[in-house]
Amino acid sequence: MVRFKNRWLLLEFVETSTADVSAAKEPLSTRSLDGRLIYNALRDSVVTNFGDTGWGAVGMSLTVKYFSPTTNLCIIRVARDHHRIAWGAVTLLTSIHDIRVIPRVIHVSGTIKHAQLSAIAHNREVIGRFRTKLKDAALHHDSYDDYLARSTREIDALQD
Repeated sequence: MVRFKNRWLLLEFVETSTADVSAAKEPLSTRSLDGRLIYNALRDSVVTNFGDTGWGAVGMSLTVKYFSPTTNLCIIRVARDHHRIAWGAVTLLTSIHDIRVIPRVIHVSGTIKHAQLSAIAHNREVIGRFRTKLKDAALHHDSYDDYLARSTREIDALQD
């Protein structure tokens, strides 16, 4: 029995404020990102920048395993041999479904466990930044704690 070796990319999509004017008129609920939109944008980026050969290399193994719209954190699985193609496609990504983003690779891991640990730690850092921006953190204390508990459960539940 052969084990497939993967790389897990932990990404953060930083949304820029210079989105298209026509897209900015839409309500944010219709413009929010999800795993399917991220996968389609990655596919288009691989095909555009690396051609059919690049997509043939990463297409069968590329999956978006987790995405949090609150923190814009994403976990992607790709085959170990071709993870640099996927990483390059992520780096060259400029927009997802007319939402201009700056992708940032936070962590690359060989196991899902280490990707999960990094995602949980990064979620805590982002929520900590959200809390410091608030003037009255006591009002939002429960919602952030609930989010952290829920996202930790969701990330821990990921399977290979």
